[in-house]
Amino acid sequence: MSADLTSTLLNCQNPDPAVRTAAEAALASAEQTNLAEFFVALANELATEGKDVTVRQLAGLHFKNLLVAKDDALQLEKHNKWKAIPPEQRSVIKATVIGAIRSPVPVARHTAAQASAEIATIELPYKEWPEFLNVMMENVTGAGVDDGIKISSLECLGFTCERMAFTLTLAATADAGAAPEIAPEVTDLMLTTIVDGIRSDRPDPIRLAAAKALGNSLSFTRRNMENEQERDMILKTICDATQSQDTRVRAAAYECIVQIAYQYYDKLQSYMQTIFQLTFATIRSDEEAVALQAIEFWSTLAEEEIELMDMAAELAEAGQAPPPESVCVGYVKAALEHLTPLLTETLTKQDEEVEIDDDQWNLSMSGATCLTLVANTVEDAIVPAIMPFVHQHIQSENWRYREAATMAFSSILEGPSDEAIGQFVNQSIPVLLGALSDSNDLVKDTTAWTIGRICDLHVRSIPEDTFPTLVNGLAGKLLSETPRVSSQACFGIHNLAAAFQNDNAAATSGTNALSPYMPHLLQTLLQVVDREDASESNLRIGAFEAISVLIQNAAPDVNAVLMQLLPAIIDRLAQSFNMPALTNEDKEQKEGVQGLLCGLIQVICIKVTKEELLPYCDSIMTNFLQVLQTKNATCHEEALSASSAVANILEGDFVKYMPALQPFLMTGLRNFEAYQVCTVAVGLVGDISRAIEGGMQPYCDEIMSALIEALQNSSLHRSVKPPVLSCFGDIALAIGAGYEPYLQVSLMMLLQAAQTRAPEDDDDLIDYVNMLREGILEAYTGIIQGLKDGNRTDLLLPYVDAIMGFLEMLASDRKNDYDNEVLGKAVGLVGDIASSLGGQIKEQIRQPYVMELLKEGHATGDATIVDTCTWASTVVQHILTAC
Repeated sequence: MSADLTSTLLNCQNPDPAVRTAAEAALASAEQTNLAEFFVALANELATEGKDVTVRQLAGLHFKNLLVAKDDALQLEKHNKWKAIPPEQRSVIKATVIGAIRSPVPVARHTAAQASAEIATIELPYKEWPEFLNVMMENVTGAGVDDGIKISSLECLGFTCERMAFTLTLAATADAGAAPEIAPEVTDLMLTTIVDGIRSDRPDPIRLAAAKALGNSLSFTRRNMENEQERDMILKTICDATQSQDTRVRAAAYECIVQIAYQYYDKLQSYMQTIFQLTFATIRSDEEAVALQAIEFWSTLAEEEIELMDMAAELAEAGQAPPPESVCVGYVKAALEHLTPLLTETLTKQDEEVEIDDDQWNLSMSGATCLTLVANTVEDAIVPAIMPFVHQHIQSENWRYREAATMAFSSILEGPSDEAIGQFVNQSIPVLLGALSDSNDLVKDTTAWTIGRICDLHVRSIPEDTFPTLVNGLAGKLLSETPRVSSQACFGIHNLAAAFQNDNAAATSGTNALSPYMPHLLQTLLQVVDREDASESNLRIGAFEAISVLIQNAAPDVNAVLMQLLPAIIDRLAQSFNMPALTNEDKEQKEGVQGLLCGLIQVICIKVTKEELLPYCDSIMTNFLQVLQTKNATCHEEALSASSAVANILEGDFVKYMPALQPFLMTGLRNFEAYQVCTVAVGLVGDISRAIEGGMQPYCDEIMSALIEALQNSSLHRSVKPPVLSCFGDIALAIGAGYEPYLQVSLMMLLQAAQTRAPEDDDDLIDYVNMLREGILEAYTGIIQGLKDGNRTDLLLPYVDAIMGFLEMLASDRKNDYDNEVLGKAVGLVGDIASSLGGQIKEQIRQPYVMELLKEGHATGDATIVDTCTWASTVVQHILTAC
């Protein structure tokens, strides 16, 4: 087999596709025929000295890949296949692979380290393969062992720690009881070996491998970090490594400190003075690669403190205090006086060699990110710390300081209150508008970004008399500047328009401050879309998004402008099908434009009346149907979503489009891979049902079949399932008694979904279960109302106990219904089922849990829920008091 395997592995790299495909098929066959023997053969290829190094590497990588998968379910399956190999065979394989780490050939031992790590990842958590750590320790600490072997062994430990952290999380996600605790002796021996490798008397390449391994190990060494003596030893070792002569070792050591800040914030106090001094000296004078990690420490620390303060605020609202290990110490605020000068200095270290569009991470970007986080942490205290720098340099003759001052100001816009920052925002507008014409592109770019941030965060601080100058200033940069600067101008206009989202005054007065500028802004933004360089810096997308938000927040007096715009947009969509698409890039751009144009039509539809829209509907739907013929999921999502807007406004008149739309609607409902498309298609079914009501009947067999398939598909993203359940109610409400053929299967699906529970410590699953319950309640409500309208409530009687049982379960499981959304729909269902079935369900309605739900609904104080409860209580009371 050896000679055959050698040639097969080499043929996997053959440039001839036929040879390559045959070789890959041969390897797949060997895997399926006898996996254990295949592992043995690969291990021997990897471990045999004298073999071609390429073959050895290919064998080791294939070995590793037999145990690794990107898909979570496949990853668990591969691990289970390894565990199914008899222990005696696994022992032979493991001994061969781990022995190859001592190969004199660097590539072979590095590949063996990766393969060994994958095996250790599977076995160590279950206290198997005890020899692994002993061999690693001997390789790293043994006298006379080659440095290359020490490095490969430390790499192996690093790979093992990294993969073990991932797979244990994966196992815990798949099954709460499936992830074992790593045995103390395992972490102890790992840490002992790694720390020995990072000692100051070790050569730098060994220290580097050890530092990387240590960073990967920190995610499951909490027991060691809880022990003060061990923690002191770990921190001292890391801090010593920050003083290495090797840049890479210093950077890796700071990466460890970043990990400690993230995972062990509560253990930092004794070490902060040392870390404070080390990081500040590094930021000030070390090489960029190391300084970036030192800044990252303060960014991570700020993120942790923001999270802890948010948690404390939530607990305070409930009258509780955070546990001692979750108290925010306030390290960032304590260091503010010394930290901010360092960060503003980094802002002046822009990289002239890098194009603006490259977004290459450098000191100035890192400093700006850190400053933003610091501002969110210390809030108002950042203003007096930064504004002197801004005032001093924002009009400096040196472009670096102008840009740095502008970036500093932009970075502190979020965090401080309006009272603290508002006056400076007010004063900044004229200066920033002038800087939009700066001679330096980076200054213009940052200025436009800053104005966009102001429009987003502090629009009320912009002086009224400055508004015209601001709008015209941004509009003036849309066509004449680089794509990057113009894109930032789009961002500014987008945020300025978004500020009018809740402008109720426009409905009364018929206008708003945007109205005078709308024709010019819309026209100019459409010209931006046509720029030859619009594909750069997300310019085209930014322009479309700005147009969309302008339309959404347009006042009534702009309707005539929108009606002039609509045929132009429809025409652009029609013309887009003729755009050449010679390359994949052309095709992506073409389909991207089509999706964006569908989105614009959708927002216009929402703003206009049925009478205004009707003359254009045939053309709109013809174009949407053509978009749906592309093979682009985003296009499908946009076209289906826009079709919903048309259905909502046309109501019953939409039925004429159903024969042509139905095939594409079914494709969307069955697009389980692109689940966002499936979700939008489900929403469209609901909207069409509400629009055409009984006209939906001829299409329901196929639609209901697809909805049932979606619920039964285990690979479909779970977020789709609540709206699918709710859709049952929409369809039932539309077709009334015509829902009878689907009643049994849909109620069985609702009953199954009602069994879903969430563990107390899984917030994501709790949110999902709440959405699922809302979907179930909406479905029951729609079905009951639909059958009532069709005079067939008798069909419900066999299912009453199941429905009431669901309500009883909800009454007993209220603690996770944070926003009372489930409760509000539950009391509505009580009223609906009582009003529909009356005295036939008197016994079920008199149960204590019904009164408990109504009582809790009244107690919420929410006006909508209270009104629903009052109505439901009246209906229930009428049933109970009737003879």
